[in-house]
Amino acid sequence: MPDRWTRRTMLAAGGALSALPALARSRPAVARKALVLGHRGACAHRPEHTLASYQRAVADGADFIEPDLVPTRDGILVSRHEPNITETTDVASRPEFAGRKSVQVIDGDRQEGWFVTDFTLAELKTLRAKERLGALRPESMAFDGQFPVLTFDEIVEFAQGAAKLRSRPLGLIPEIKHSTHFRTLGHDMEAKLLDRIRAHAFLRSAPVIVQSFEVSNLKRLRPMLAPYRNIALMQLADEEPMRPGDVLAAGGSLTYGAMLTPAGLAEVARYADWVAPWTRTLMAEGADGALQTPRPIIADAHAAGLKVGCYTFRPEPKFLPPALRQCGTALRCETGSVAEIRAYLAAGVDGVFTDDPALGRRAVDMG
Repeated sequence: MPDRWTRRTMLAAGGALSALPALARSRPAVARKALVLGHRGACAHRPEHTLASYQRAVADGADFIEPDLVPTRDGILVSRHEPNITETTDVASRPEFAGRKSVQVIDGDRQEGWFVTDFTLAELKTLRAKERLGALRPESMAFDGQFPVLTFDEIVEFAQGAAKLRSRPLGLIPEIKHSTHFRTLGHDMEAKLLDRIRAHAFLRSAPVIVQSFEVSNLKRLRPMLAPYRNIALMQLADEEPMRPGDVLAAGGSLTYGAMLTPAGLAEVARYADWVAPWTRTLMAEGADGALQTPRPIIADAHAAGLKVGCYTFRPEPKFLPPALRQCGTALRCETGSVAEIRAYLAAGVDGVFTDDPALGRRAVDMG
């Protein structure tokens, strides 16, 4: 999932939706309760995408845990939020890798730092994860330097073991990051994912939702994943003026805003089972700092046959609607986060991405 307070806005021209042939598939059964999706594990408590983060998410009641997938130079899928690993590992402090610092343009965004595709898996394994938000999350920051970068295989193996100890299923919700960008570097993300699905029986039987902000990769995956009825697809949606990375690279005009209209959602439903916009796209903040009446996107998506997720719920006051920041000087506002999640559940969402699955579990189980 992207970070709403740091992402660079890329303006895009409006345009008509391109025609898309319908692709037959079987939709997984609808959950009776909204799903608690452990965003990068439980990264409000432990550095994201680490074993400790995933362990905490499972212990705190997440229905799914989320690994973001990127490839190493030698083609192995590992879990990092972005190709640029500067903020989430200690690579900048490693003199042996000082010469690897470089610049890449990713979805039109020029970035400087250290990039996962410039490191072999063996090299990445020498790095240690750190808390991306620093002092904003002192509990998590206290674990800086303790945990290695995980491969997707390691996460699958952990999930398989954790699922055996639970009284309810545990799912995986991997996000394919920047397929178009990685393809220019010689990495076929969809083929790599399919290879891992074929390698792990758990991925062919457990609940799995594959998500992406791009469109063409989900369209490509639909027929590839048709034999696996346990796997659903989720179309993520960023800020409304922005275009998906593959659309941007091709010079297309399709925006996320167009995708969230009734006609756009009907098109998404031809290849995906879920749509997941940013929270404030579904409910904006009013001048009084409170959440406004939900927009019709949720109802329109349900009418199109889609389930609706949303991202991301965080317990720190700066990420909450101003009206829910009644926490004094505390670094965490648990009651405000639960109230925010409850507002979206009342609006009809089917799944919530949260950095603190315990709070998501509490909100969902309140009924």
